[in-house]
Amino acid sequence: MGDPTAQYWHRDDLLAAVLDALEQAGKDLERLTVEELAATDQFHGGGRPATLRLAELAGLHEPVTSARRVLDVGGGLGGPARTLASLFGCEVAAVDITPSYVEVAQHLTELVGLDDRVTHHVGDALDLSFDDESFDLVWTQNSGMNIADKETLYRGFHRVLRPGGLLAFQEPLAGDVTPPHFPLMWADDPSTSFLLPSDELRTTVAAAGFEEVAWQFVTESTSSGTAPPPPPHAVQLLVMGPERLAAIQAAGRRNVEEGRVAMVHAVFRRAS
Repeated sequence: MGDPTAQYWHRDDLLAAVLDALEQAGKDLERLTVEELAATDQFHGGGRPATLRLAELAGLHEPVTSARRVLDVGGGLGGPARTLASLFGCEVAAVDITPSYVEVAQHLTELVGLDDRVTHHVGDALDLSFDDESFDLVWTQNSGMNIADKETLYRGFHRVLRPGGLLAFQEPLAGDVTPPHFPLMWADDPSTSFLLPSDELRTTVAAAGFEEVAWQFVTESTSSGTAPPPPPHAVQLLVMGPERLAAIQAAGRRNVEEGRVAMVHAVFRRAS
């Protein structure tokens, strides 16, 4: 793993730690449901409720004649991908740069019986190994903050989407006051944190060939600094550990209170 982002997120023996935490929480691994996994597999601000809000914003509750093909970029442990498959009948390919996350994601998907609709791949968001115009929706929650080259990122999303397809994302933004306090969930220092202000991100996405459909600030409901204490099987605790997570949450509270970091839910349509 030569990539700094993959190195930052990697944890040895993560699969064993996740399975042990679920058992300690009283979960029956032979009868797991997607809902029961929410604390453990939704590794982004706001958890499962944020995923459901973004899905509604993207219109996934609206009926379709065939299953939507979805690419989940930065899929983590697979919580959003399994949610989109189980609730909305989507066929999802999830990509993450961290092999240990993909291993956990694939195992959990098999445990809940969704491996016929959800696949997991190790891959780079800046070099997507999928055919042109092969997806109806590109989905990403909290993945762009580690990526400096956002122009290439959004051009890649445009390439894999069919004309008229949707891009739905949850993304941290630079606030009106800079810089943010560290540590952040995704970075210990500025060297791997690349946040854009709201107007600059909107301009960047539009320049890649997208038309804006929706843009909603969701800072308060998705901030780790305002979240309730996580249960022992929460992914944030499993990955960060209690001391580090406490420092991240303390910095998160300051960032929200001082307007240094914001969060957006957005939907864009690929122009034909």
